[in-house]
Parts: sequence; C-alpha cells; structure tokens
Amino acid sequence: MEPKKPDLARLRQDALSVFHSALAAVDPEEAIRRHLRLEAGALSVGGQRYELNACERILVVGAGKAVAPMAKALEDLLGDRITAGMLVVKDGHGLPLKKIRIQEAGHPVPDERGVAGTLEILKLLEGAGKRDLVICLISGGGSALLIAPSEGIRLEDKQTATKNLLACGATIHEINTIRKHLSRAKGGQLARAAHPAAVLSLILSDVVGDDLDVIGSGPTVPDRSVFQDAIEILQRYEIWDRTPGPVRDRLSQGAGGILSETPKPGDPAFQCGAQVLVGSCLRALDAAAQTAARLGYPPLILSSKIEGEAREVAKSFAAIGKEILSSHHPLKPPACLLMGGETTVTLQGEGRGGRNQEFVLSGAIALDGTERIVFLAGGTDGTDGPTDAAGALADGRTIARAKALGMNPFAFLKRSDSYHFFQPLDDLIVTGPTRTNVMDVYMILVGA
Repeated sequence: MEPKKPDLARLRQDALSVFHSALAAVDPEEAIRRHLRLEAGALSVGGQRYELNACERILVVGAGKAVAPMAKALEDLLGDRITAGMLVVKDGHGLPLKKIRIQEAGHPVPDERGVAGTLEILKLLEGAGKRDLVICLISGGGSALLIAPSEGIRLEDKQTATKNLLACGATIHEINTIRKHLSRAKGGQLARAAHPAAVLSLILSDVVGDDLDVIGSGPTVPDRSVFQDAIEILQRYEIWDRTPGPVRDRLSQGAGGILSETPKPGDPAFQCGAQVLVGSCLRALDAAAQTAARLGYPPLILSSKIEGEAREVAKSFAAIGKEILSSHHPLKPPACLLMGGETTVTLQGEGRGGRNQEFVLSGAIALDGTERIVFLAGGTDGTDGPTDAAGALADGRTIARAKALGMNPFAFLKRSDSYHFFQPLDDLIVTGPTRTNVMDVYMILVGA
C-alpha cells in the first residue's frame, strides 16, 4: 500500500488516478489482442475458429468511437490477409491504417459524411459470398455513425428525431429502437447485407446490460424491437407530434404491416454469425477498484448498470458517501465507491454540459460542506455531451468556491449549464479523445 497524505488535494489526485486506470483497462487495441489468436493459419476468438486459408476475402467494416484502434490491432494480427475495409468514426477518432479506410463523421447528431461512409460499407458487402469472412467492429457511438436512412427518410429527418430524443431524456435503448427502424444498416440489417458470408462481430459495449442488439443499434444481431415499440416511445415522451412527417409515416406503415420488419431470430442472415464482447464497463470498474485498493481506499463496486436522471441518481450516490462518513456503512473510511452506467439528462435550459457534469454538479450541491469526500463522474470516451470535457470532479468545498466567484449553483443546474459552472473552478476532467467507450464511471472517494 502506498502512503497517503490526508489532505484534500491528495484525495482529488487519487480520484483522478483511479479514473484514468479505468480508461487504460478498456483500451480497444489491447481488448482485441486479448481475445484474438492467430495459430497455424486459423483465427481463434470466442470459441470460434476460422480457417483463413479457406477464406476468399476478409472484409473489415464497422462504426464507433473505438473501432480505429480495434482495426489497428486487427491489421497488426492479420496483415495482408485483410482484403479491404471501411469504418466510420467520430471526428478526431481516426488513425492511419494500411488496408482499412476510415471516414470521420458527426456524432451524436449524424451528418452526410456518416451517410457516405455507411453507403460505402454497404457497397463493400454487396458481393460478399460464402467463402468470405466479414469482421464487423462495433463500439459506442456506432448508432449515430452507421447512418443510412431508410427509403423515404431524409438525413435531416433523422437528425431532428435524434435531437428530440436526446433532449427529452430517452434512454439509449429507446433511442436505438427508433434508429433501427429508420435505417438500412441497423437492427441486424448489416448482417443481412453481408449474407451469405460468415460475420464475426467484435463488440465493445457502451450500453447498460451489454445487450448486443442495443450496442451500435445491433447491426449484426437479431432485433427484438418492432415498429410499434418505436411509436410508443415517441408518444411516451410526448414528441410524436414534433417528429418529422416522413418518420411518422414510415413507423406507422411498419406497424401496420405495410413495410418489412428488421430481421428477427431465426433469419438466415444470422446462420453464420458470431458475436464476441471484447470489453465492457465492468472491466473498467474492476481496474478502478484495483487501483483504489493499491492507493489505500478499500473499494466497493455498487453496479455497472446505473440508469436514470443524472441529477437524481447523483443525490442517491452522494447519500451513500455521507453514510460512510456517519455510520461506516457500507464501508468504513477510507473507501472508494464505484458505479458504472449511463444516466440521462432532460434539458431544462439553453446551457452547455453533459450528463456527467450535471451528475457532479448535483452531487456537489448534496455534499456541500462535507469533509473528506471527492465526487467524480467521467465518460470513458473522453466526451460528455457537446463539450470537450469527459466529466468533472467536486468536493465539499466546491459550492463555497463557486459562491465566492459569484456563481449560484442552483441556477446553473436549472438551466443545464454544468460546463460553465465547473470551467472557472478548473474542475472539468479533460482527457481528449480516448478512442474507447464503455459508458461512464461514477466515483466517491472518502478519506480517512
């Protein structure tokens, strides 16, 4: 165990060290190397074995924030065995590759570049045959990047629908249900495009529960949702009337049986498919826990499946931190509490921020005046909402520091402006693009 100083500055430094260890544990390149083996001309992964000498072509396709380093590991492993490839990644998340092309595009709101990249993927798969192997790389962000609107749907229609869903607090499961039914690639349709080739999907999870049909909107797995589900989601959040007409028309026609559904279990498209989960939030939390223990904070992972409104979940999390101080339950100080998942934000103003920054602002208010606690939330992808920050950290003195600068924390929370609250306090966590994404990490560090 390393010696610790009991001061707040050291507590904050240790919290950041724990967070960065979580990021390192889900490095996409290392994830591929851990799971794939090339032995005697055969590729072994997830209990599957592919005789590469029997493959006529090896095609690599996919989308997401983390797929460029995943592809780099594939190129290092397979070299010239790769015939061609195409990936769509978020702006700033590309890497120079030898055989696989990369298209950078907009995220979280899709743009024309994403459409162009996805259409190129579909074109590459057009001639796939029985002796071809298609390796599909999927990670967080893939839903917004693998964008090929269905017939009759314009890109701006999908952009509007996406913006409405992001603003109303819909979960990623709900958002992706909509996306799958407005796309030519999502919801198992990429596998349908590659049929009859064998499709190996290597997946880095960014969704609660690691549901394969939700990660990247499940382009290579059966879709459990139907058109009627999409309609009910839009109605539940009272945004059906604000949804573009072409989107409503398509969903209504699909629910009425006029349009074909996305492919379901038993579809021939999945007969030669295999899916391997190469990384998840729980792995990041395990690594964070190991680092916390080494630094002298006995850890407890509460859950890797946290969902809910960011500001409300934060209050509950902060309450557990206070309980540790007052009653030594569920741990006695020093201690590290960890959670993972993905909360949501219902926008209430014109401010700037993200779910992690709002989480920490709500927690800072709840912990105002509390000693020996640091509260942190950060996105493993390095971006939180439309900002350059991954998240933020706070302690019991954060609110007092803000008030000394003339800032009202309640006003910032009310207008969803957490970024501009933490920026002058120098409490934003800025990592730059991490090229990974396994949801968010939430942490309370309690000093002795």
